[in-house]
Amino acid sequence: MASMFLNTLTPKFYVALTGTSSLISGLILIFEWWYFRKYGTSFIEQVSLNHLSPWLGGAPPDASDAPPNGQHASGQQISLECKVWRNPLSLFRGPEYNRFGQTTRKEALTYYDMNLSAQDHQTFFTCEADAGKPEYEIMQTAWRERDPLVRIKAAREALEKSAECAPAYILLAEEETQTIVESEKLLKSGLKAAESAYRKSQQFQHQNNQLEALHRRDTNVLIYMKRRLAMCARKLGKLREATKMMRDLIKEFPLTNVFNIHENLIEALLEMQAYADVQAVLAKYDDINLPKSATICYTAALLKARGVSDKFSPDLASRRGLSTAEMNAVEAIHRAVEFNPHVPKYLLETKSLILPSEHILKRGDSEAIAYAFFHLNHWKRVDGALNLLHCTWEGTFRMIPYPLEKGHLFYPYPNCTENTDRELLPLFHEVSVYPKKELPFFILFTAGLCSITALLALLTHQYPEPMGSLAKLLVSWLSLPLGFVVDKMESLLPSSLLQQLSRI
Repeated sequence: MASMFLNTLTPKFYVALTGTSSLISGLILIFEWWYFRKYGTSFIEQVSLNHLSPWLGGAPPDASDAPPNGQHASGQQISLECKVWRNPLSLFRGPEYNRFGQTTRKEALTYYDMNLSAQDHQTFFTCEADAGKPEYEIMQTAWRERDPLVRIKAAREALEKSAECAPAYILLAEEETQTIVESEKLLKSGLKAAESAYRKSQQFQHQNNQLEALHRRDTNVLIYMKRRLAMCARKLGKLREATKMMRDLIKEFPLTNVFNIHENLIEALLEMQAYADVQAVLAKYDDINLPKSATICYTAALLKARGVSDKFSPDLASRRGLSTAEMNAVEAIHRAVEFNPHVPKYLLETKSLILPSEHILKRGDSEAIAYAFFHLNHWKRVDGALNLLHCTWEGTFRMIPYPLEKGHLFYPYPNCTENTDRELLPLFHEVSVYPKKELPFFILFTAGLCSITALLALLTHQYPEPMGSLAKLLVSWLSLPLGFVVDKMESLLPSSLLQQLSRI
């Protein structure tokens, strides 16, 4: 009966069969490729792991294997790796980001980044005690506005109601001005109001929760203004004034690590070439119990490279080996590259730089851009430092276990960086991805299946008789085991049972 059925099949049937199979596998391939490009994983693999594996008795991966040897004491570090942080070196919107946009007709900031900034401003510069104060209520609305012209108009209105509204000066200094000099002038005008409000709220902060929140807001406003004034001084070349303001801020408010003022201080000291002072700052903040950053790790590497880079030669080092100082410098570079592997491409100028975003993801491309944008000149100033980096940075990847379920000196590189960086960085920038993702098995499988079935359909259409004979031969071969099993069942089972089953 099976042979009769096969003999009735025409070549058109095989063409339709293989063509349909090719079409279906092609659609699956297209969907798998789209899903992989968007989410970085295979859809079929995700379904298998998340839905089919529990039914088959599979266990979810154990996260307890993650911590490596002793860089972080807390298991919460993995979640912190994917947290978005305020960029301590972010630029001014008016004098810098807007000028870039007017010149290039490109938006330097994404909506996601600006939305995070709006949330930060509402958190730092507003509080419950603002109720009943018209100027502060206006500013609460201004921070939520999307249109910069509406925000600027609201800040002007708040200052008309009260010249002591310090947050209004911040908004105008950030967005309305066209030069850093104008921003500095506005911030200095607002600093007097901020200091006055801070002193007033300091006296009553312990009376109730509302007054405590008011003092916290006034503290944030004062710190932000002083820090931005220090950054203005740094941009205008007044380095000693800038470093003094930053040191005073750190001394006056030692617990405000969320602002990362020490990173501003490190950059300003490097510009002054005060390497001993930079080393003193690193001795305080490059601690095992404190969160790391690209600025901390790469500055430590730069200082160690500075002592050996001017005399370093790859040929000489390969013949005689590395000295102790050179080995320490190379290990510091490897440590920095493991923390953020995107930075060397920007420092070596093999990848183009863009303006840094207002928020960064630690260990991500956004942090690498922010670091290299301000520190590239510091590396160029140290003779041979970039050459040493060029010769040694890729050696880091031989020390990191692969696949990256475990790190070497830090936690494994997080998987969340690519998607978050795509949200933070503008579309015209090609996001750096680490590690390079390999194509999942199911994409390769569906690609092969689509190609083979399409080839069979083409051959069947061009050579119907030979391909039809070949198909019949293959089907007959594949049906032999099935026929053997049926014959065995007929010999073992009683004929009456087979007759009853055939009637069902």
